[in-house]
Amino acid sequence: MGKLIKPKGYKNILGNVENTEKAIKMLKDMFQANISAQLTLLRVTAPMVVLKGQGLNDDLNGTERPVTFPIKDLNDAPAEVVHSLAKWKRIKLADMKLDKGRGIYTDMNALRPDEELDNIHSIYVDQWDWEKVIDPKDRNIEYLKKTVRRIYETIKVTENRLYVEFQHIKPILPENIFFVSAQQLLELYPTLNAKEREDAIAKKYHAVFIMGVGGKMSNGEIHDGRSSDYDDWSTPNEEGFLGLNGDLIVWNDVLGHAFELSSMGIRVDKDALEKQLHERGEEYKKELMYHKALINGELPYTIGGGVGQSRLCMFLLRKAHIGEIQSSIWSDTMRHECKASGIELM
Repeated sequence: MGKLIKPKGYKNILGNVENTEKAIKMLKDMFQANISAQLTLLRVTAPMVVLKGQGLNDDLNGTERPVTFPIKDLNDAPAEVVHSLAKWKRIKLADMKLDKGRGIYTDMNALRPDEELDNIHSIYVDQWDWEKVIDPKDRNIEYLKKTVRRIYETIKVTENRLYVEFQHIKPILPENIFFVSAQQLLELYPTLNAKEREDAIAKKYHAVFIMGVGGKMSNGEIHDGRSSDYDDWSTPNEEGFLGLNGDLIVWNDVLGHAFELSSMGIRVDKDALEKQLHERGEEYKKELMYHKALINGELPYTIGGGVGQSRLCMFLLRKAHIGEIQSSIWSDTMRHECKASGIELM
């Protein structure tokens, strides 16, 4: 079990679970309608399981174990509960043959049983997964920043609307989001580790997009784990740093640390995929269905990512624990400690 943060004097500012549930419903309805309009996205239905061995599941950091089970009617073919839909969405866009500038979003529900459970991590993951077809010429840092700003604006609009309905939820997000590369962050705070650097920059600017997550920095390390086969974290951008992807992070006053709301990026093309597979020693993936399709030019150029549903609700509703937003599994110890600290888990 991860370390539990118990904010001193914490209480549910919405008063009770009923008001919290109403606020969650309102927030989710509003956010998905607004992000659909901002990014020109069509809602689609998505799978919770995929067949093993096709390269469709998200490998995350490469060590997490997916929930796996046999399907009786398919001769016990193994299936996996998704970690995310990062690669499935690109296949879906190819099947739908959407025009450039249009995309899809979906309610993604996943299980990650290897998560270390704490205030912000649960074995149950829910997010708005989205993906959009782009022109090859849009594979650049300015297009990435433009998209990030639109997502950030959607978050701000949602926060302002909540304030209209719930006067205790006062807007705290800054007008603009600050952009910094992982390498620049290392140079700013060379004596801190990656999480401490995130805390420092988030506390200073309150809303930050850290670019180039997954690529090696000058110290030979990566800022944070990222799979080799969806985000492009190895292509140099116009600003002289590696990476066309990143994480959207805000400062969480309730918990007193940086808080990731979204991970996103321009996706790999053939060259970036082959380069990143080589760097990670994963060339064997070239024989998988998804990777073959990408190398053979059968998939569109895209940008995509995910916005955590429970994470966003937790932040905007000023909650101390993700279990106040979603119903999941927690240890008896954590449940008792939360109850004693005024944190009511669902």
